[in-house]
Amino acid sequence: MLYIHIPFCKQACSYCNFHFSTSMKTRDVVIDSICKELRTRRRELADGPVPSVYFGGGTPSLLTEAELGRIFEVLHAEGYLFPLKSPTPVTPPTTAYQTTSLPDYQTNKGAAAGAKKVNEARNPHNALTPPTGGSSTRLQDDQTTELTLEANPDDLDEATIQVLANSPVNRLSIGIQSFFEEDLRFMNRAHSAGEARTAVDKVNQAGFHDVSIDLIYGGQTTTDEMWAENLRIATDLGVTHISAYALTVEPKTALGVNVAKGKIANTDDAKFQRHFDMLVDHLTAAGYRHYEISNFCLPGHESRHNSGYWSGQTYLGIGPGAHGFDGDRTRRWNVSNNAAYAKAWAEITSPTDLAAADGFLYEAEVLTDNDRYNEYIMTGLRRDIGVSVADLTRLFGEEKALHFACSQEGNLAEGLFKDLSAGAYRLSRAGLMRADGVAGDGFWT
Repeated sequence: MLYIHIPFCKQACSYCNFHFSTSMKTRDVVIDSICKELRTRRRELADGPVPSVYFGGGTPSLLTEAELGRIFEVLHAEGYLFPLKSPTPVTPPTTAYQTTSLPDYQTNKGAAAGAKKVNEARNPHNALTPPTGGSSTRLQDDQTTELTLEANPDDLDEATIQVLANSPVNRLSIGIQSFFEEDLRFMNRAHSAGEARTAVDKVNQAGFHDVSIDLIYGGQTTTDEMWAENLRIATDLGVTHISAYALTVEPKTALGVNVAKGKIANTDDAKFQRHFDMLVDHLTAAGYRHYEISNFCLPGHESRHNSGYWSGQTYLGIGPGAHGFDGDRTRRWNVSNNAAYAKAWAEITSPTDLAAADGFLYEAEVLTDNDRYNEYIMTGLRRDIGVSVADLTRLFGEEKALHFACSQEGNLAEGLFKDLSAGAYRLSRAGLMRADGVAGDGFWT
């Protein structure tokens, strides 16, 4: 798997603590450095195309056609993507992507690769029915790379959408957060409520139907009625995937500073509980699978990329602030400074130079056996498949498996798990709200 961090934003959202910059001064050299890192570190992943590529940020939808073209040129040249062939010739679009010998995108081209008809989802009398039919179905694991790009509604004008549709991007993750102006202004989002409400329809019309949206609940401005309406709009739109997160007050963010100074009230745990219950009730009734605490999908539309994170797969992190994992014991992260990142890459011409940059371009940690076990418990309990004692025994030994089972006796008695007859510890609704604490009880310290 491959993660590419695009560290630029129009403005700073009040709650965000990811690495980004609102200054565009280093944009060109950072993109050059991202391309150089993609070439230099290619051998850190197995030969052959990767199962998923994820453009995160920051705001990847800020990238121009030419900037995206530079990155995709490297992705194709280095073999990150499937060079699938088509039985009928396809004329390459007149875009920046003509800088390379483009493969035929019949199944690896952006909008077409994820396209599905959504007539049923558009029917107001049956808006919650999963879409069926269409000439192209959900991406198949052995056919193409799932290629997701995060986008903000205000960037999705006709020209940008067409650029994305003509690229290998086949899945969009749109940062809606709320369909209400009051929420968006409180979060200092760049888009309006009107743009939030039209974004999905616009990308659907361009052929994108593998679409995820992000929503935020429990915020100071979000009433129960507003949250219910956000959920209704989301499912009426027929999106295939929804990620919903509780508004977190992080230190050193604008929201965190204002809460610390008493200028804004802190978040309310009781509201979080109500909104989470509303979320699960509405989306599961609408046919969405609740496959991870914060993630819901229509059947067959799980995020391949995020599921890879949660199952411990190898992924390469490219760009300032990007994190990666070798699939075994080593986690590595790049410096969260655009200028420092670009300066370091300007001086790197070989893997030997890259190795010498340890400590100022990137850092790494080696996980212990206990770290790997604890991460497995944490990610497993967040997913609907849960944690199997048989798998724990196979992966970490009988002693740790027994420790986990014993550590959960009280939580089991308290009703924080579903029926164990399936052989796995899967959190109940009550348990999901206390997932971190339940996982902590099972940690090996």
